[in-house]
Amino acid sequence: MSFNKFKLLFALLSILLLASCSNTKDIRYFQDAQDGKTSQITNPSIITIKPEDKLSIVVNSKNPELAALFNLPVQSSRIGYGGLASGGSQSVSVYSVDSEGNIDFPQVGKINVAGKTRFEISELIKSELIGKNLLNDPTVTVEFAEMYISMLGEVAKPGRYTITQDKVTILDAIGMAGDLTIYGKRDSVQVLRSVDGGQTSYILNLTNLDTLLMSPAYYLQQNDVVYVQPNPTKERQSTVNGNNVRSTSFWISLGSFVVTALNFIIVVLNR
Repeated sequence: MSFNKFKLLFALLSILLLASCSNTKDIRYFQDAQDGKTSQITNPSIITIKPEDKLSIVVNSKNPELAALFNLPVQSSRIGYGGLASGGSQSVSVYSVDSEGNIDFPQVGKINVAGKTRFEISELIKSELIGKNLLNDPTVTVEFAEMYISMLGEVAKPGRYTITQDKVTILDAIGMAGDLTIYGKRDSVQVLRSVDGGQTSYILNLTNLDTLLMSPAYYLQQNDVVYVQPNPTKERQSTVNGNNVRSTSFWISLGSFVVTALNFIIVVLNR
């Protein structure tokens, strides 16, 4: 092979490599993680109740007839525990938290639950029942009802997902939504959160574990909206004009050019 032929072959192969290679660094999560390294969570957060939330509260006792006085009539509600918001019906007694953070509990009256965890609400109701000599041995079960987070953008299964745990991380939410697609931007996942009547936006970087764990949005709250932005490749494929250089047809044309170039190389080398 002559030197000129070698230079031509090298140049064409370089073009092919540049055109076909993608940056895998943009795909991998937790790129700073090391074996045995401990990363600290700076804002550990447990879900607390807010006005307009809904709760399922059930009181049990050794005396079922007496305990029944403190339970709402059972109703059918499409809560869909552990999955999409469109899950099957569940029989629950649902309390709505009013704008001042109160629920109206049978035989007790208004109880303020805003800012409290499920465990704290359970203990508060038990204390009220015992303190007012209404029930001596209450067992109070408190569950979230119709409480959601939303997953939008480049995830496998976009939609609204119910919250059933006291702690839900962004990683839990991504797992429920079936992971990000190959087109999702790992370094700029957006979380929108309602705060004091407004919307606060947080940007999470899934490629850096230390930074991720420091974010106030690492632990999600009810009604959070998670939006995964498309990467430049997906944006190029989504342009209005399907015939421009950013369209899928462009890459098909490029593939045809590559095949033609390879055939040319073979002809040159066989001369």
